[in-house]
Amino acid sequence: MSVNLEKNITAPTVQQIQTDRLTQLAEKYWAPHSEQKHEQFNPDVIEDIYMQDIRGSNFSIRRIMVLEFSQYLENFLWPNYKPGASVAHILSIVIMVNEKFRERVQVWQAFRKDSEFFPDFFQRVLESCLEDELLINIREQTALLIFLNHCFNSMEEAICRDQVKRLVSLSMWISLQPSRREHEFKLNPRWKKFWRAIQRKDKPDQLEKLTWERTFLQKLMLKFLLVLDSIGEAGICPPDKVHYCERFLELVIDLEALLPTRRFFNTVLDDCHVVVRCWLSGLIKRPEGHLFSQVSTKCMCMKLTLTNIRVTVENTLNIFREMALI
Repeated sequence: MSVNLEKNITAPTVQQIQTDRLTQLAEKYWAPHSEQKHEQFNPDVIEDIYMQDIRGSNFSIRRIMVLEFSQYLENFLWPNYKPGASVAHILSIVIMVNEKFRERVQVWQAFRKDSEFFPDFFQRVLESCLEDELLINIREQTALLIFLNHCFNSMEEAICRDQVKRLVSLSMWISLQPSRREHEFKLNPRWKKFWRAIQRKDKPDQLEKLTWERTFLQKLMLKFLLVLDSIGEAGICPPDKVHYCERFLELVIDLEALLPTRRFFNTVLDDCHVVVRCWLSGLIKRPEGHLFSQVSTKCMCMKLTLTNIRVTVENTLNIFREMALI
């Protein structure tokens, strides 16, 4: 699923690109067609570009398009990524990957050529998704959600598949309430055998890391609910928070739609009562929540289908009437 929230964007002209300060920086540090010898990598360049031209421009698509035109990701950001890179470096890569998807050009080729540090980068992205808004603002966290969704939708790529599959396997049921987990095992006895096998294979020295990964999506749901609950039926309604909520539901719908991810994810989603909380939220009652309401409806319909709830047409209509949909 793709929710297009962007207005018509006019691409910068050739003259504007040639005279842009970003083009001058590219000529100096990474442009492949540059006649002069490139200067050595300087991490301050990434910090400067991020603070002035990406975040400083309020994530202007035109500024990001200029960076994409200069091959910023494949010639500067990713080749110079190392463990311990700055938050600006992480977010710059995320923003550029999202832009490539928006422009529908090849994305993962640069990562395939040098995939050594991709697991470290992906782990940093996951950690950033759960950071406090004071450290990574809601606009940046929305970009992280979009990137995460692209990764889940790119499971045909080995580098993505190897990272995301550990987030949505049977082991994620560790985040379920024990009574709910036992109930699910009674419905599917063979899964309990797999569950025990997973527990036997877990190494004590890796248990903390494994537990963090397995509970990541549940923690992300709880974070979403905190953001959603911060929007009341009246008063100020920050558009960035609305956009975050819409993008989170887009991620949920895509995870529910993908066969490799929905089997165990759907149960955790239900255990967190995410869909119910969406329908009880203040945002869904506001004019600003019109798109959120539409996405929530689709999310609820998928939940009804995937949990195999057998209801008659009349009962289904009653459910929608109670939710004031018809």
